[in-house]
Amino acid sequence: MEPSTIAIWSVVLVFFLIIMGVHVGVALAAAGVIGIWAVTGKIQVAINLLQTTCYSAVMDYVFAVVPLFVLMGIFSTISGATTELFTSAQLLMGRIRGGMGIATVLANAVFAAITGVSIASAAVFSKIALPEMQRLKYDKKFSLGIVASSAILGMLIPPSMLMIVYGVLTEQSIGRLFVAGIIPGLIVSALLSIGIYMRVRVNPRLGGQTAEKKHLGFRDIIKIAATPWAVLLLIFAVMGGIWGGVFTPTEAGAVGAGGGLLLVLFKGKYSHRTFWKVLLDTGQTTASIFLLLICAQMFSRMLTISGLTSKISLWAASLPVPPIFIVFGFIVVFLILGCIIDSTSILLLTIPIMYPIIDKLGFNPIWFAIVAILTIEIGLITPPFGMVVFAMVSALEGKVEVTEIFMGAAPFIILLLMALAIIIAFPALVTWLPSFM
Repeated sequence: MEPSTIAIWSVVLVFFLIIMGVHVGVALAAAGVIGIWAVTGKIQVAINLLQTTCYSAVMDYVFAVVPLFVLMGIFSTISGATTELFTSAQLLMGRIRGGMGIATVLANAVFAAITGVSIASAAVFSKIALPEMQRLKYDKKFSLGIVASSAILGMLIPPSMLMIVYGVLTEQSIGRLFVAGIIPGLIVSALLSIGIYMRVRVNPRLGGQTAEKKHLGFRDIIKIAATPWAVLLLIFAVMGGIWGGVFTPTEAGAVGAGGGLLLVLFKGKYSHRTFWKVLLDTGQTTASIFLLLICAQMFSRMLTISGLTSKISLWAASLPVPPIFIVFGFIVVFLILGCIIDSTSILLLTIPIMYPIIDKLGFNPIWFAIVAILTIEIGLITPPFGMVVFAMVSALEGKVEVTEIFMGAAPFIILLLMALAIIIAFPALVTWLPSFM
């Protein structure tokens, strides 16, 4: 059997194992080992390569960025930064119809610059924002849709775990990826906010009551906006340092983690028990990401040895269609996979195959990263198995139905697809800021 044919069957094996309920990392590693064994005819070669991959896949300075940014996010959450952000946004936007929904989007956008995980955003704002919107008599499905759609900003606005994984898989600059996500994140935030405002204007019943009718002067606005000054300063230090070349993304992660700890101490939330729990949570999250990276590297090496990726790249380049049609095909794949598995696993499964094609067709890899991440995140709120939706159900302890969240999120998916279309049509929106680095 041809090596490329073996690789194709290995890809099929991965998806079969995932459908059967096997952990994504185990499926990738198993398919990689079996594929290399079949290509070389020697099981010892496959085992030796697996041993080497376990060491080389994560033994790099850049991988320290993962636990550091995870630590930054957990510390910032414990410090109460999320509540401060939402309260400030609520006071600023509460005077207008739909203001609480817009406040949720704005707070989520800033929170995304701390955590980098959509599931965390969905869980946190389900507990913070939904009760407030219910108090103001917002339409239930409308409020659920606001939280679900704005939660995807967690992976789009830097620092993002998906950007780190993409950078590792493709050897792209993680710092450039971070900076590239800023404008697309703002575009998504703006479209969601405009969408909320317009829907409430057309149908006031959706937005319930206004939270605050008191007139705010300039000084009041400045005071409210400055309430979460500490976390805003932390975000500026991390992202400004990366953009300005003051430090690398890994060093920025250290600054963020240290700043997060200072926030906890400053807010009086520190305890030995809390600190120990933070370390355990960080270790567990990092270990799960590293396991996936190791297994994905093994699978990627099998694809390279088989020659499948180079053959697919040549085949795609020779197709009698505009190259952008290939990108549209990838977008469909991302959307479908986003319905059934988590974001990180999607990147690990697809990028080893897609990236050589994108490179061969001459597309900017930084631009494709943002397109891929936004598309995958849209998939997380689409039926039947949107991960963000189930995270919300879990956070709300079953008080809402899955169908209610999907129905509430449906109109917002259209807005997110509009944002995706804008980014595809105007690549400079992604590449402009990184060009200054």
